[in-house]
Amino acid sequence: MRLMNEADHKSIAEAIRRAESRTSGEIYAVLARRSDSYFYVAGFTVACGILLAAVFVAVAAHWYWYTVPLPVFGLAILAAFLTAVLLLWLVPSATLWLVPKRILYRRAHLNAIQQFLARNVHLTSERTGILLFVSLAERYAEVVADAGINAKVHQDEWNNIVAILTEHAGRDDLTAGFLMAIEKAALLLEEHFPAGPGDINELDDHLVEL
Repeated sequence: MRLMNEADHKSIAEAIRRAESRTSGEIYAVLARRSDSYFYVAGFTVACGILLAAVFVAVAAHWYWYTVPLPVFGLAILAAFLTAVLLLWLVPSATLWLVPKRILYRRAHLNAIQQFLARNVHLTSERTGILLFVSLAERYAEVVADAGINAKVHQDEWNNIVAILTEHAGRDDLTAGFLMAIEKAALLLEEHFPAGPGDINELDDHLVEL
């Protein structure tokens, strides 16, 4: 199911077209529900937790002179692990609680770079393409800019756009966030790469949902 309706997509596509009419740069927008399943990362975290718990139980049993048959103890550990894995498979959203933020952000950043390359944003003639990227599950946003424009725009400017995207995503107003981010990006592109005669549209003007 789409996160945005047809009207939202049309308004974002129109905003991109209007922005690109003022600059020789290119703007591409991608919205991802999540950038990874994190199943194996969460599974590893669960496995470590179960092993630590097993050590604690073994020490406690020894301390209180309680004997647990080794086969029973091993089967209990296996049952706990399989139950946890089954829960992660049935409730994918639970994996996010078991993954460190640095890994969430790293995977989301990797997805942004992959989208930048897969959508050919890096192949514009003047190297002035930018990608506006949001990954909702990780609460992550990024602006990936090609070498041409990135050499002339300070990182603080991109951070301001990222703040717009994350703020609006946080209050479930994605369309307004993308519209504001597109306009902000257009101003930066227009300042450094104004539209000229013979400019052609090198990338599709729409939002991609993953």
